[in-house]
Amino acid sequence: MATATAPATGQKKAALSKYLDPKVLNRVDRLELGSRQIVEGFMAGSHRSPYHGFSVEFAQHREYTMGDDLRHLDWKIYAKAGRYFIKQYEVETNYVAHILHDCSESMLYGSPRATLPSKLEYANFLTAALSYLIVNQTDSVGVGIFNEELVTNIEPKQSHAHIHRICHELENTQPLKKTGVGKILNTFAERARRRGLILLVSDLLDKPDEILEGLNHMRFARHEILVFHIMDPYELEFPFDGLIKFEGLEGYEDVLCQPRMLRKSYLEALNKHVLAVRTACERNNVDYVLINTAQPLEVALQSYLQSRALARIRR
Repeated sequence: MATATAPATGQKKAALSKYLDPKVLNRVDRLELGSRQIVEGFMAGSHRSPYHGFSVEFAQHREYTMGDDLRHLDWKIYAKAGRYFIKQYEVETNYVAHILHDCSESMLYGSPRATLPSKLEYANFLTAALSYLIVNQTDSVGVGIFNEELVTNIEPKQSHAHIHRICHELENTQPLKKTGVGKILNTFAERARRRGLILLVSDLLDKPDEILEGLNHMRFARHEILVFHIMDPYELEFPFDGLIKFEGLEGYEDVLCQPRMLRKSYLEALNKHVLAVRTACERNNVDYVLINTAQPLEVALQSYLQSRALARIRR
């Protein structure tokens, strides 16, 4: 994920941060991170609102009251029922998005391949790209950086200057402590009162039942949720051989062992964990995206956004 010194047209400000890679932005610039459900926003945009007005798509009728615009009277209903009704339409609105960004110590892990970023670096690029994409489509984005508690909370705004602040925080965040995904989901379910989009960027090294509890809380609050599960290829494949010393993170001790003897049980435990998280997401109608850090970010993000857009059209 190289940083270009000469920004692309229309991306002069964005290119000032190393985490806003023009190669990534150019691939997703014409795509949209649209909401699949009704959202609550502040201004006209491109997503369905729970409020009604007189825009393009018909929603419902309501009885006429003094002062209503007569142009929206439904004369067909009047001819049948002898009563006046007003046509109402869906109002398009912008949404508010919150990106929950994991900065726990386990995110420091990166495989021995020198060309690959750590999980944290990859997540930083992803959060920055998502922030740019959301603001660029006139929606608002905030970022909550967390480990076992909320470290930094950047309130949602809609401006390119706001993206700079997000990138600055990403560049200066120190990965510490354990992760608390379930706890943070519960916290934000209570903080984000307006229905919107919640994007979780994490390696999800937390108890699946606690993650499920947090997802349940989020869905009960009627938020739409996207989960980006960041994993290193060495975590997914466990290709270690010989006598290896594994460095303990998040409070665990170092371990010296023969990886070949552990590979089968490790992969079984990993697959069980991934399946539990994926199942929890499916039960809550949550988008789940497993991302291998060996995959270029622009490819992973473009693939997901295109599939999401197709699913939205089919609805």
